[in-house]
Amino acid sequence: MGMAAVQGACAGSRAVPGRGRCPVPHWKGRVCMQTVTLGRTGITVNKNGFGALPIQRVGADYAGKLLRKAYDAGITYFDTARSYTDSEEKMGLALADVRQHIFIATKTPSTTVEGFWKDLETSLRLLKTGYIDVYQFHNPAFCPKPGDGTGLYEAMEEAKAQGKIRFIGITNHRLGVAEEAAASGLYDTLQFPFCYLATDRDIALVNLCKEKGVGFISMKGLSGGLITNSAAAYAWQAQFDNALPIWGVQKESELDEFISYIEHPPVMDEELKAVIEKDRKELIGNFCRACGYCMPCPAGIVINQCARMSQLIRRSPSAPLLTPESQAMMMKIEDCLHCNQCKSKCPYGLDTPTLLQQNLEDYKNILAGKVQV
Repeated sequence: MGMAAVQGACAGSRAVPGRGRCPVPHWKGRVCMQTVTLGRTGITVNKNGFGALPIQRVGADYAGKLLRKAYDAGITYFDTARSYTDSEEKMGLALADVRQHIFIATKTPSTTVEGFWKDLETSLRLLKTGYIDVYQFHNPAFCPKPGDGTGLYEAMEEAKAQGKIRFIGITNHRLGVAEEAAASGLYDTLQFPFCYLATDRDIALVNLCKEKGVGFISMKGLSGGLITNSAAAYAWQAQFDNALPIWGVQKESELDEFISYIEHPPVMDEELKAVIEKDRKELIGNFCRACGYCMPCPAGIVINQCARMSQLIRRSPSAPLLTPESQAMMMKIEDCLHCNQCKSKCPYGLDTPTLLQQNLEDYKNILAGKVQV
C-alpha cells in the first residue's frame, strides 16, 4: 500500500485521461487536493466519492442541497443505483446542469438482458444524461462473463458500443465473486465493502485491482454506521492510493465532515491508530454489515438492524435504541420462523438466526439492568 498523492497543481488545470477535461473545473483556485485514479478508466477524482443510497430517505430539496454542496466543494464522483428508489431522480434534478463536470456511476440488479436494457434506459432518463460513466452489475451472485449463457456481459458490451456507458463495473459483497471479477480482465471497476475492519484477504483484493488496472471503489467505509470516527476511516483509506471511498451521505453535518477533509485530510497518527485498533478488537469477525440482502424477513424482523443491535447500542447514543418502538422491533425476533432464508442470503456467510438470538438476549439483559451501556 502507498500513500495517496496530494496533488500540488490546481485541479482546474488538469485534464482527465479518457475525458480530456478537468475533473473539478469549478475548483479552480484551490491548490491542494487528494485524488485517486480509477485504474485503466483514467477517471481521476477527489478522494471523496458521494454515495447516494441515503438520499432516498430525505426530500428532494434537501437531497439536492446535499448534492450541490458536495459538487461545489469539489466532489465529482456520484454513485447511485436503480435499486435506490428515487435516488437517481434526485441526482438528475440536482446535477443535470453540471453533467459535463461530474462522473456518474449507477447499477442494475437485473439478471436478464431485457431487464438490463429496461434498467439502463430508466437510469438514463432519470439521471437526465445520455451516458453513464461507470455502469455496474449490482451484487450478482456470480461473475457475469461472455458466453455464460445469461447474455448480461454481452449487453454491457453492446451498451458501451452504443455510447450509453463508458466503463463496465461490478459491485459485490461476496469476496470470491469480487476476486474472480478483478482477475478476469473483464471489468474496469470493482466496488466492494472496504474499511479498517478489513481482513488480509480484503486488502489483497485491493492490491490485485491495482495490479490488474481495475479501479477499486470502497463501499461501507464506515461499516454501515458501526465506525463512528470518520477521520480514522478517511486516514485509513488514504493508505491505499488506488481506492476511492464513497461515503453514504444523508445529513449535511456528515457531508461537512468529509468536505473538511478535502483541504485538511486527517493524518494517520498514534491517536487514530489507537481508535482503529480498539474498533478492530471490538468489531472484527462475526458481525452484521447491514447490507440488507437478507431482507425482507417473512416474520417481519428488521434483520439488518436487530442483528447488530449489540454493537449499535454501545457505539451510539443508547436512548433512541431503547424506546418502546425499538423494544418492539427487537422483541419481533421472538417471532422468528427459523426458515433460514436470511442465513442462505447472507453474502458474508453469517449464521443470522443465531446472531439475532444473541442480540436479543443481550438487549433483554440491557433492559433488565444486568448489562450497562
